[in-house]
Amino acid sequence: MTQTPAPLVANPSAEDLNHGCFCRTLNVNRLREQLETEPSLQGMLEIITTTRPHLFSSTVVFIASEMAEKIAAIVAAIERVIALPAYQAQALSRAPALAQTAFGPLGACTGFDFHLGSAGPQLIEINTNAGGALLNAALARAQEACCKEMDGVFHPSAPAVTLDTTCRDMFKTEWCRQRGQAPLRSVLIVDHDPSAQYLAPEFELFRQLFLHDGVTARIADPTELAWHDGKLWHAGEPVDMVYNRLTDFYLTEPQSQALRQAYEAGAVVLTPGPHAHALYADKRNLIALSHDAWLAEWGVSSADRRLLNAGVPQTQLVTLERADEFWAQRRHLFFKPAAGFGSKAAYRGDKLTRKVWAHILAGDFVAQALVPPSERLVEVDGVLTDLKFDVRAYTYDGKIQLFAARMYVGQTTNFRTPGGGFAPVILVPPV
Repeated sequence: MTQTPAPLVANPSAEDLNHGCFCRTLNVNRLREQLETEPSLQGMLEIITTTRPHLFSSTVVFIASEMAEKIAAIVAAIERVIALPAYQAQALSRAPALAQTAFGPLGACTGFDFHLGSAGPQLIEINTNAGGALLNAALARAQEACCKEMDGVFHPSAPAVTLDTTCRDMFKTEWCRQRGQAPLRSVLIVDHDPSAQYLAPEFELFRQLFLHDGVTARIADPTELAWHDGKLWHAGEPVDMVYNRLTDFYLTEPQSQALRQAYEAGAVVLTPGPHAHALYADKRNLIALSHDAWLAEWGVSSADRRLLNAGVPQTQLVTLERADEFWAQRRHLFFKPAAGFGSKAAYRGDKLTRKVWAHILAGDFVAQALVPPSERLVEVDGVLTDLKFDVRAYTYDGKIQLFAARMYVGQTTNFRTPGGGFAPVILVPPV
C-alpha cells in the first residue's frame, strides 16, 4: 500500500520512526568494505547485488528498547524450560534415535523469530541453523545517519561491531564442550550444493572467520564426505568439526550418510546437530511452550509462565478429529509443518484453499494463533510503500548476540521484495 509518511514528532517512538523516517541509510561503499575484508572476498557485493538483489534493504527497522528487553527475557525463559528434564522428555519422545544423544554442543547460530505488536513481542518460531548473522553484522556496520538529528542513533551497535569475535568464541565453546582442550585443526561448512544456496556469500564469511584463527576451513556438499578408519574425511583430509547448514536435520537422506555415521560415532563435532533441532526447532515444541498447564506441572516458575503466556502464541497440533474446528477458526490461525523451515509450506489460514487444506490434514502440521507482523514504510523506486517485518534474535546459550530484521511483502519472509530483505535493527530508548 502506498501512503504519505507520518510527520515525525519530538522524541519519536519506534513506531513513529518506522512510519515517518523512510530514508535510505545504507552506505554501499561502506558495506563493500565490511564484506570484502580479504582478497578472496573481493567482488562479493557485486555478486550479491547481481544475483540476490533483495538480500539487503537500504534502510533500517526501529524497535523500542523495552521490546528488545522483553525479547531477551522470553528467550531466557525458554532456555530455562528447555533445560527441564520433563520438557526434554516430551521433545525427544518424537525424535529419531539419532537425536537422543547429547554430545555436548548446544548448537551454534540459533535464531528466535518474533513479530512485534501492542501486546509485545510474539515468538513465531525457533531455528537451529539460522542464517544471516555475519551478513547482518556487516550490514549494520555500513549504515549512516540520514539527517543530523539521527547522528547519535546510527553508530554501529556493540554487538554488530564485535560479532565476528562473538562467533569465533561460540564455535570454540562448541568444540571444547565435546573435545575439551584438544586442538581444533579443521572445520567444514556443509550444505547441499552450497554455491547455489541463497546465503552462500555468508559461507565465505564464516570460512574466513575460521581461517583467522589458523583453522583449516572449507565449504562442501555432504556427498563430498567419506567415513572410514573412524574419521570423517573431505578431499583426503580428516574433518574435526562441521558447521551444519543442512536442512536434512536428522541426516536421513542418502547423501548425508557419511556425516551421519561420523556423528553417531562421536567422531566429529557437529553444530548445530540433531539433538538441538529436536529440543528447539521442531514446531511441535511451540505447543509445549504455549501450554500453561504443562509448564506448571513441570515446575516452571510463575514469572516464566507469565512471560511465555504473553510471548508465545497458542499453538496446537492439527488432527483429523479436529479438522472441522480448525477449518472454522482458520482465519485466526497460521499453519506450519512440524519439521518445516524457512517458512516453506507455511500458510495463513485466511488464504487457504480446500486443496491446501487437504495437504495440511494429510501432513504433520501445527496451528499457531495468527500474529500480524509490524510494518515499515520504505521508499521503493520513488514510491512510499508499506512492508511487513519480523525481528530475529541470534542467540547462543540463551544470550542474544545480535538483532536483525527481515522486510517483505506476502504471507512470509521471502527475499523477493523490492526494498525488502535483511535490515539492521535500531533500538529506540524510552520516550
